[in-house]
Amino acid sequence: MADAFSRRVKRSVPVSALILFALAALALIPALICFAGEGARLHPALADPMAGLAFLVSAVALAGSGAFPLALARLARSDEAGRRD
Repeated sequence: MADAFSRRVKRSVPVSALILFALAALALIPALICFAGEGARLHPALADPMAGLAFLVSAVALAGSGAFPLALARLARSDEAGRRD
């Protein structure tokens, strides 16, 4: 049962998209910390709350980059289904 689930997940979401979405989530954590004013605990350069803007932009860019392989996989599946018909 777990094997069938893992095969279905592998077909539906590319690994590259998962990695990029995970990196986006990781970049969002220090962004929230910096916006909360606690960036100085991580590094003195992050003491300014607007330092979180760089992390936020990076998180959005990573998530957007993760959407490309996801969209390409979806297009490939629809193209493959169209050829079967």
